[in-house]
Amino acid sequence: MSVTVIIPTYKPGDKFLRLMEGLKKQTLPPDKILIMNTEKKFWKDSVLRGMEQAEVIHISKEEFDHGRTRAQAAEMADSEFLIYFTQDAVPADTCTIENLLKPFRDPEVGAVYGRQLPDKDCRLIERYTRSFNYPEKSRRKTRKDIPILGIKTFFCSNVCAAYRKEAYEKMGGFTFPTIFNEDMIMAGNLIKAGYAVFYAADAQVIHSHNYTWIQQFKRNFDLAVSQADHPEIFKDVPSEGEGIRLVKSTCFYLIKKGRPWLFPQLVFSSAFKFLGYRMGKNYRKLPRRLVMKFTMNPDYWKKKN
Repeated sequence: MSVTVIIPTYKPGDKFLRLMEGLKKQTLPPDKILIMNTEKKFWKDSVLRGMEQAEVIHISKEEFDHGRTRAQAAEMADSEFLIYFTQDAVPADTCTIENLLKPFRDPEVGAVYGRQLPDKDCRLIERYTRSFNYPEKSRRKTRKDIPILGIKTFFCSNVCAAYRKEAYEKMGGFTFPTIFNEDMIMAGNLIKAGYAVFYAADAQVIHSHNYTWIQQFKRNFDLAVSQADHPEIFKDVPSEGEGIRLVKSTCFYLIKKGRPWLFPQLVFSSAFKFLGYRMGKNYRKLPRRLVMKFTMNPDYWKKKN
């Protein structure tokens, strides 16, 4: 079993250093680590000290694309499995890679993604959102689950995900150019081609964000843009019901925790997410100046046009 770890970076900081330290301690160490770094001027070679299997490839900001950059790294990898991390995902223990690869014993599994645990500074509502999206129980997902799970069937996150390279290549690799969400698009293609996508709850990384309402609006705008651009995957799959279920579940959680005063925060946060999503779904009807205000990835639009 050969493994290549791929990490896109841009201005890597302390969490990236913790990620690299975590990779050194894995029970199943990777054969190769490919770091796709955006802008050489922000890179320090000292971070790779003692890691002979690691290689850094520098690209410009203009060259970066969520799908293309990851696909380029995959082409450089001569291994059976590809594992992707983001630069701010820190392995929670020494078994992250080992547990990420175990589900591939099933030959029908094309992709596996891990559980994201909240960081120490994570706010309460976001902490619960992590547990909602990344529960304690693992799950194998196939085409048969679409009527039950809806869009959740295609959920996968390159924050911490592994792919069987043979299956990945059969799907044509990550799509590009893409605003982001290349992971769900790949998972959707795998599911529709008859593969299974596995959620491995025991493959854990520490990863969370405390987004502002505006940032949540922009992220959901971009998410919806990616779905609108790929109707072959998302058109007939219900999605908004999952968001409603999360809001209801979070309400009960806040009551249970005795924090009802956080309801207004939940309402506004959910409203910004919903509005961003609806705007993104209909981005083709919007003037370009609004699209550039609403997006979290303006460079994508500059290259697109």
